[in-house]
Amino acid sequence: MSGVRILVGTKKGAFILTADGKRDAWSVAGPFFSGWEIYHMKGSPVDPDRIYASQLTDWFGQIIQRSSDGGKTWEQPGSSDKLAAEPSDAPAMPQGESNNFVYDTSDETGHPLTTHQWYDGTQHPWEFARVWHLEPSLTDPDLVYAGVEDAALFRTTDGGKSWHEMSGLRGHQTGAGWSPGAGGMCLHTILLDPDNPDRIYTAISAAGAFRTDDGGDTWRPINRGLRSDYIPDPTAEVGHCVHRLAMHPARPATLYMQKHWDVMRSDDSGDNWYEISGNLPTDFGFPIEVHAHEPDTVYVVPIKSDAIHYPPDGKLRVYRSRTGGNEWEPLTEGLPQEHCYVNVLRDAMSVDTLDPGGIYFGTTGGQVYGSADGGDTWTAIVRDLPAVLSVEAQALP
Repeated sequence: MSGVRILVGTKKGAFILTADGKRDAWSVAGPFFSGWEIYHMKGSPVDPDRIYASQLTDWFGQIIQRSSDGGKTWEQPGSSDKLAAEPSDAPAMPQGESNNFVYDTSDETGHPLTTHQWYDGTQHPWEFARVWHLEPSLTDPDLVYAGVEDAALFRTTDGGKSWHEMSGLRGHQTGAGWSPGAGGMCLHTILLDPDNPDRIYTAISAAGAFRTDDGGDTWRPINRGLRSDYIPDPTAEVGHCVHRLAMHPARPATLYMQKHWDVMRSDDSGDNWYEISGNLPTDFGFPIEVHAHEPDTVYVVPIKSDAIHYPPDGKLRVYRSRTGGNEWEPLTEGLPQEHCYVNVLRDAMSVDTLDPGGIYFGTTGGQVYGSADGGDTWTAIVRDLPAVLSVEAQALP
């Protein structure tokens, strides 16, 4: 691999960070779509220059942007208008029609999908608020999955020109009992099994984790072993606020979870979970990642509590386990160890596949930190960006 590209989505635009394989000197390009919320950006594993971005604007609503040249130019799929990606102080105004995300109105049996449970237990109509996560296929750059709020899964097979809901998930018999977490009822995680193209994992806040084994036609909750004392039935089938799932492609049956309290692990594709929080100073946080070459090396970023979203003692520490959990070590070299009160959001951490493996994360304070040695030492690649919403690493051939 000759280098790495880091795609950074922020509250006020997108940024692209690039470096060679040494990862000791970085170029920073952006902002692209200046002033607009870029909730997530991700590139295709089979074509790194094909990048998809979720753009949200107050005027135009939810828009999907696509680049076929590594972020130099962008277009709305299905529109004839292209946007130059030159950084600008002026907003890049999207042209043409917004992408079409429309909820199906009934499930495969014809039952209406009209409401879900609201905070107070009453029923609330399904709404379309934003695309939280984009997950390109492992084999086809035109096939992309999108997790949205209110919780639903969409798919495109034509590079984003058209989107269709995979309604088997939202049509699950438990759907009427799902309720939003503090950030909304979002489908924020999509994991594709590299050994089984029909197996997909998703996570919804606050409903839990789900798995399909038939390409999305049917789904089942995979939350056995989770305990959430803040819901009426702490061990219920659904209702758990899962913050993030992670998986190593060489070991797809092993899943890691950062939950609303508790770090969890499953070794049977989510059928059963057990806690691996071990000696963490707090087991509340949002992101969780697995080292690209070490399936037992896991990273989390603890924050103080569900009410206080900053690091314990004002010390920004990434914690690493080399044993698949339970035994954790703080990684601090190069990170601020006093008066630091930022948060790291669920999609704001990523790893690269270079050797030695790199890991990156962004903060709500606008810093993006990178480590080229698996977390032993850290460098602030860039500071003073808008609040970082997502970070995705791409190895460049």
